[in-house]
Amino acid sequence: MMPPTAPTRRLLTAAALLGPAAAHAQAQLPHGLYWAATLHGWMAAMLALMATVVGVVTSQQPRGRSTSFLAGMMLSWVVLRATAAPSAAGLRPLLMTLLVLNGVQYLLRQMGCKRSWIDHALLIQCLVVPASLLLTGGQVGLLGMLWHSVLSLELVAAMGWALWLRHRRRQAAPDPAHGHDFRVMACLLVPTMLALLAEVLLGAFNEPLWWQASPWLSLMLPLLMLALGLREVSEVAQARADAEKRSAAVEQRMAERIAEVERSHGQLAEQRLEQVTERERKRIAADLHDDLGAKLLTIVHTSESDRISTLAREALEEMRLSVRGLTGKPVHLIDALGDWRAEVVSRLGQANILAEWKSPAEDIEHTLQARAYVQTTRILRESVSNIIKHSGATSASIASTVQDGYFILTIQDNGQGIPRELDGRLDRGHGMASMKSRAKQMHGQCLVESGPGWGTVIRLTIPL
Repeated sequence: MMPPTAPTRRLLTAAALLGPAAAHAQAQLPHGLYWAATLHGWMAAMLALMATVVGVVTSQQPRGRSTSFLAGMMLSWVVLRATAAPSAAGLRPLLMTLLVLNGVQYLLRQMGCKRSWIDHALLIQCLVVPASLLLTGGQVGLLGMLWHSVLSLELVAAMGWALWLRHRRRQAAPDPAHGHDFRVMACLLVPTMLALLAEVLLGAFNEPLWWQASPWLSLMLPLLMLALGLREVSEVAQARADAEKRSAAVEQRMAERIAEVERSHGQLAEQRLEQVTERERKRIAADLHDDLGAKLLTIVHTSESDRISTLAREALEEMRLSVRGLTGKPVHLIDALGDWRAEVVSRLGQANILAEWKSPAEDIEHTLQARAYVQTTRILRESVSNIIKHSGATSASIASTVQDGYFILTIQDNGQGIPRELDGRLDRGHGMASMKSRAKQMHGQCLVESGPGWGTVIRLTIPL
């Protein structure tokens, strides 16, 4: 294969750099190099757009300074491509110097590696390269190729150093994120390093092959920059998504904390209200016991009328029951059953009604709240009063049991039942509505079953 002539060589050089000044010559290029020139043109447009996006997106980020070097690297390559005209041959080494300066700074500062001697050396290089080219009188020639090779090797060294730093970080702190970052950067940097080395070696030892391969090998560097730009943008997007998640989590924790404070405040207010209510209940109970109780007890012992004495005794018992409910002291269920049994059997016996009391078979360790004890006592008293006054019964049975957290009290008589005149409304007479209301206040229920001739069954169910 004959080496290219000087005009062809200049044409191929322009095709390799793919600048606008070479557009008129693309029709004379071989088919493969024509497509390389087209790809370079598209790559330049994408890099210009990517440099703008990277600069805007990462400007407010903590590491925005390091990514600004990536944007500078992209713009340097775009301008380098735009200076492919022979009259601008002296600018290309200078632009390559700026490209290397931005590339080295980006690769190292991305890893937190900042060396003052590197900064000074890169700045001095930006002065030495154009000064040395000026000494040639505008004839770039061999010196330009030499500087291009040196700058390419500097870029390769920076890429290798960046990979080595990532490898050390992965070994020092085993972290899946560090391992993933090393693998991604290795996939991006190693092919570019090989392409730059191959371009330098072919230019030094096999010039004909360099003319054919250089336009394709030089595509690896802009492809790398484009991939790095996409990676920076995706990391910014991921960081923003993570920040939004953290913000949402903080808002949720704040809402939970506020709800917790509100609950605590509500509980504290309820406790204070309960304390005030409890003190007032005790004061009222003490007044009833000391004043009204004493007067009723005096009537019981001094009245000459048996009826008045009986009514005073009943009022005294009712008052004592109310006082017990006001004090708020829980009552052991077994004690309550004993009190109820003594009262019911005594009252029914006085009315010549046979009373059968059935207590739970097992030992009972439950307690009743004071209000539940009072309400249950009143329901039981009302039921017994109905048996004595209205049923005409000769016997009655009272059974109690504890089942699934509920206390069940069943009162049954063999009387005449509730008359039909009530039209099926069992809560219209004999205090039934009052008993059901009291059961509802305890979050329970009071069921009544009755019919003429077969007595009445009252079943009270309340939660323990």
